[in-house]
Amino acid sequence: MRTITDIAKALGRSVMELQGLQARFHLPVPKGANYSDAYLECLRKLIYLRTLRVGEDTLSGLWVVEKKILQLLHVDSMGSATWFLDSCAETTHRKRRLLLTNYDMEFDLSDENIQLGLNFAPGSDELFSQKEMGGDVLRLLREFKDRRRSIARTVKKESGVLRGAVNWSVILTREL
Repeated sequence: MRTITDIAKALGRSVMELQGLQARFHLPVPKGANYSDAYLECLRKLIYLRTLRVGEDTLSGLWVVEKKILQLLHVDSMGSATWFLDSCAETTHRKRRLLLTNYDMEFDLSDENIQLGLNFAPGSDELFSQKEMGGDVLRLLREFKDRRRSIARTVKKESGVLRGAVNWSVILTREL
């Protein structure tokens, strides 16, 4: 476990910048040295995507979609205050994971298949089903995939510029 200061050093950012991300993405703020590896990786991913010129409005839109998907699947009922980012440190099955929350959907996200009715909660107190209340996992997964494709296009375009900048920085820093 880490402090926010430890995370700031690991990411090369100020504590104030990280606190801004926490506020804008409505992340829980642990006290003291209670920041997990998953929390660090979540912030790292947000910083990397911002560095690659993915807009914060784009990221927060995707963040909302991913959290809605997880809520419809009742992942939020697992009892953790950080339920939506607890998978961020996982590295297996990348094709099955959502982009920001890194949650393993247990199927390749390029497929259209999903086992409807998954419910990780012990019981449901809802009078109506999620679909009747407007929760459509398939629609949200399509929206997720569209948003992820858009982000991938931005990253692809910017990664060439970033590689050039890194190569140039090597030349510049040799002079120091």
